[in-house]
Amino acid sequence: MVLAATAPVGQRSRQWQRSVQRRIALTDAFVVAMTMVIAHGLRFGWEPFIPLMGPAAPAYIWATIGISVLWILELGWTRSRDIRIIGSGPDEYQRVLAAGLRTFAIVAVVGFFGGWALSRGYLLFALPVGTLVLFGYRRAWRAWLHTQRKSGRLRQPVIIAGPRRTVAQMVRRLNGDYDHAYSIVGVCLSGARGTATGSNPTVGPLAEDLPDVPVLGSVDDAAVAAQRAGAEYIVLAGNDDVSLAEARRLEWAVEDTGIGLIVVPTVVDVAAPRVLVSQVAGLPLMHVEPPHFSGPSRALKYAADKVGAAGIVLLLALPMLAIAIAVKVTSKGPVLYKQQRVGLDHEPFQMLKFRSMYMDADARRAEALAQDDGNGVLGKRRDDPRITPVGKIIRRYSLDELPQLFNVLKGDMSLVGPRPPLPSETELWDADVFRRQLVRPGITGLWQVSGRSDLSWEESVRLDLHYTHNWTLGLDAVILLRTVWAVVAGKGAY
Repeated sequence: MVLAATAPVGQRSRQWQRSVQRRIALTDAFVVAMTMVIAHGLRFGWEPFIPLMGPAAPAYIWATIGISVLWILELGWTRSRDIRIIGSGPDEYQRVLAAGLRTFAIVAVVGFFGGWALSRGYLLFALPVGTLVLFGYRRAWRAWLHTQRKSGRLRQPVIIAGPRRTVAQMVRRLNGDYDHAYSIVGVCLSGARGTATGSNPTVGPLAEDLPDVPVLGSVDDAAVAAQRAGAEYIVLAGNDDVSLAEARRLEWAVEDTGIGLIVVPTVVDVAAPRVLVSQVAGLPLMHVEPPHFSGPSRALKYAADKVGAAGIVLLLALPMLAIAIAVKVTSKGPVLYKQQRVGLDHEPFQMLKFRSMYMDADARRAEALAQDDGNGVLGKRRDDPRITPVGKIIRRYSLDELPQLFNVLKGDMSLVGPRPPLPSETELWDADVFRRQLVRPGITGLWQVSGRSDLSWEESVRLDLHYTHNWTLGLDAVILLRTVWAVVAGKGAY
C-alpha cells in the first residue's frame, strides 16, 4: 500500500510535548542546583573555595558544579522526561531515582580512583533531599498535566484497531482515566465494512454508549485512517483476524509517516515487574510471572506493617486521644465502633473505628440509604443523617480510620491493601472479586488514593485486584505517600 504524502502528523501535539519537556528540564536544573548549593553551604559554610582532600584535588565549588551538571545530564540520559511516561505510572519516578543513584555512583568511583575524600555528610544530604524534592516537583507537574488533560488539552490523538468488543472495552477504560495522554479520534474494526479511503471515511459510531467515537474503517484501513485523522499512534488490540504477516505490514505501512504503533496484549492489569519480554523465532513473547501470596516478600510486608503501625501510633497518640475525647463528649455511646469485616482468606474480624454515627445508625441503615450516592454495592450517602457533627469532620479526613492501626498490630489488617468488605457485600460478589481476599485488607489502598467512594464498583474492584496481584514494597510506599494527599484533600470521603 502506498500512502499519499501528507503534512507532518501531530505537529501541534509535538509542540506541546517539547514545551512540557523544556519546562520540566528547567525545573530539574533548578532543583539540582539549589540542592547542591544548599548542601555545600550547610556543610562548609558559604566559602566556595575550600579544597577537597587528596592529591591535586579541586575546590569544593568545582565539585558542586560538576556533580550538578552530571546529575542534570543523568536525568536526561535516563529519559526521565520521556513524554510516554510523564504523568502516569511509576516509571518516571524510578528513572528520577536511577539518575540520582547513577550520579553518585560515578562520583564515588571518580573520587576513589582520584584519591579525593569527598565529605560523606555533603553527599548524603544532597542525594536523598534532591531526589525527594525532584519527586515533589514531578508530582506538581503531574497534577498540572492531569488538570490540562481533563480539559481535553495536551493529548496525543490515537486510533484503536481490533475487534469491536475489545476496542469498546479499551475506549471505555481510557475515557474513564485522565492520567494518560491519549485522545481517541476513531477506531478501525475487524470485519468493518467500508473503507477510510472512500469519499465517506466514517462508517458509524462504535457503540450506543460511545456515540462520539467513529468507526473509520477496517483494520486494513488503519494506516490511511490515522493519517486522515491526524493520529500520532495506532493502538492494535488483541485481534484474531489479523495474521502475523498483516500486523508486520501494518508496522511497515506507518514507518515513514511519523505514526507510532502500540500493541496491546490480551493480558491486562499486570505490572511491569511481573513481565519479561523475550524474542523467539522472531516473535516477541511476553512472560508473565504469577503473583506470590506467601514467601519472604510477604513476611517482609508483615514485619513492615507492624513496625510502621507502631511508629504511627506513637506519633499520633495525642491527636488520637483528642479525637476520642471529642467523640465521647459530643454524643452518647462508646468511643470506638466495632464492625465485622471479612479479612484474609475470608476470615471475619472486628474492625475498629472512631464512632462517627449516632447509636441507632444500624437500625436506620435502610432508611438512610434509600438515597444511595455510592456505587450500588458500596452503599453511601453524602448527607447521611446518622453521622454526628464530629463524625462529619473525622470522616472527611479519614481520621475515623486511625484505630485500625491496632488491627494492623493484631495482624488482622495491613497498612496498605484492598478495602475490607462487609459480610453482606460479599454476598453480591462474583468469583473474580473473591480474589481480593488473598491478601490482608488495608487501612488505605489504591481505591482510596484514586477517588474512594466516587469510584464505580467496577473500577474499585479493578484497582483492588491490580494491587492484589502486583504488590511490591515500592507500591506500598507510593500509596502511603498518596494517601497523605488524599486525606488532606478529603476527596471522595463521606
